[in-house]
Amino acid sequence: MPREAAAPRHTGPSMASFTLHGIPVSRGISIGRAHLLTPAALDVKHYLVPEEQVEAEVKRLQHAIAEVHRGLQALWTELPKDAPTELGAFIDVHALILSDPMISEAPLDIIRTRHYNAEWALVTQIDELSSQFDEIEDEYLRERKHDIQQVAERVLKVLMGTALEIPPPLAGEDNAVPQMVVVAHDISPADMLAFRDRDGATRSFIGFVTDVGGQNSHTAIVARSLDIPAVVGMSQASRLIEQDDWVIIDGDAGVVICNPSQLVLEQYRARQASLSKARKRLLKLKKTPAVTRDGTPVTLLANIELPDDCPAALESGAMGVGLFRSEFLFMGRGAHALRIPGEDEQFEQYRKAVVAMKGRPVTIRTLDVGADKPLDPTEHTALNPALGLRAIRYCLAEPQLFLTQLRAILRASAFGKVRILIPMLAHAFEIDQTLGMIEQAKAQLRDEGIKYDPSVQVGAMIEIPAAALALPMFVKRMNFLSIGTNDLIQYTLAIDRVDYEVAHLYNPLHPAVLMLIAQTIATGQKAGLDVAVCGEMAGDIKLTRLLLGMGLREFSMHPAQLLSVKQEILNSDLSAITTRTRRILRSIEPDEIASAVEQLQTL
Repeated sequence: MPREAAAPRHTGPSMASFTLHGIPVSRGISIGRAHLLTPAALDVKHYLVPEEQVEAEVKRLQHAIAEVHRGLQALWTELPKDAPTELGAFIDVHALILSDPMISEAPLDIIRTRHYNAEWALVTQIDELSSQFDEIEDEYLRERKHDIQQVAERVLKVLMGTALEIPPPLAGEDNAVPQMVVVAHDISPADMLAFRDRDGATRSFIGFVTDVGGQNSHTAIVARSLDIPAVVGMSQASRLIEQDDWVIIDGDAGVVICNPSQLVLEQYRARQASLSKARKRLLKLKKTPAVTRDGTPVTLLANIELPDDCPAALESGAMGVGLFRSEFLFMGRGAHALRIPGEDEQFEQYRKAVVAMKGRPVTIRTLDVGADKPLDPTEHTALNPALGLRAIRYCLAEPQLFLTQLRAILRASAFGKVRILIPMLAHAFEIDQTLGMIEQAKAQLRDEGIKYDPSVQVGAMIEIPAAALALPMFVKRMNFLSIGTNDLIQYTLAIDRVDYEVAHLYNPLHPAVLMLIAQTIATGQKAGLDVAVCGEMAGDIKLTRLLLGMGLREFSMHPAQLLSVKQEILNSDLSAITTRTRRILRSIEPDEIASAVEQLQTL
């Protein structure tokens, strides 16, 4: 990535400033010294082991794997009480990956058959697994490749005698604890813990910059949960930024400035101070009802991946869970496959979330896996998996798997308000078959004398343009609608948002996208159905007023975004916004739409 010309930084006349652009995944501004993490795989030596030393080499790898296991267990037991629940979950995921035969046994076979040294054998196996994951189109699962690579990194560091080191304070630094911006090709959640505290002192890291990753990478998820600015997908950051460089992370714009001039540094420090004050004010809004200036109430819900996310949802003031991504219960159960949890295991997890939300509604999305999220990524996948056997199509093709999940969800409904959300519906027969399966699950539970809520609501995710254009068949059959803007935008514009060559075409303000969203909200509400938005647009404060103007009254987002959105709602004049929004929806010029949306922020 080219460097942008700028004035020399204040700390040294020979160090030029440059700016990099990536994917903003956690908001805020951080200013600190760069601490680079070098991938161990880059330093791996390749050599053949003599026949008489093969078993010794096998044992060397086995001992390294065992040591990493012990290290992960130690991290788990030493988790700070205030650590986000995601960290513990991701440590579990890495431990499970490490136990998988594809990691714990396959490299041993490579040593025995090819006589590769342990490091070479491990890297060979990881490269093969990574290439299989590259064929998966789904954004979340494709990024799970990085989890496997992160686990391998930990093993390699043990084999090579290197370890993650937290640097001492730089000479002349004002603070006893170095304020570090971690710069890496990738970084694991477990490594994040190593940077969290230094001898019980103040947090020593203040931001993350990575070459790889996206909105759903674990680095992004943990950074958001820790509320630490982060920018990912920067491609060459770890090569261009040098150790101890001054770095500014603008987590709102997805910009990283290296070796800033004194003027730029002062400007960002002023912005940082202003943001800090604003965050403190936001905390006071936790118990304030989300009501517009003209008295219109708005429901704010949380998106969660696991039951352990519920405390964060409650802490943010969420009125319920608008999206429980149930596929997370099926993931992280092995390095090369998704494993199916049984009915009782699923039930316990759903029940745990329902009870944790203390009477607030919990909307559980049924399993969203399929050809682009195969139960085994080593199996043959469709030519275009994003358009293949996925989500509800997959569930209907695997009725026993689907029935098991439906029974588990229904059983959990006996413990609180539960709603069932069905992803990727497009056809009337899919809706009818799904509703028929739900009735079958209810009948089985009745016959077995198992309690459930017979009036549990069933809703449809509107994420395919065909669904948005054929809403009457949905409102006739369903109890509520939830717009999945991420996929709706992707399918409407025919682009893969994680393909860097076309990612710039991903535009939530495209007139076709706005038309489909507005039409869905209006049609659903006219039919008396609740309509929510649960995609990234719901948590983007730059779009809050636009969605309000379209008539949206139910937003579902990551808990960390909720108070910022609430503040926008409290400051919104609905009558003025609605009039302007109607004009925006009549526009077809991109620049005109973008400008008008910006003007909404001034009303």
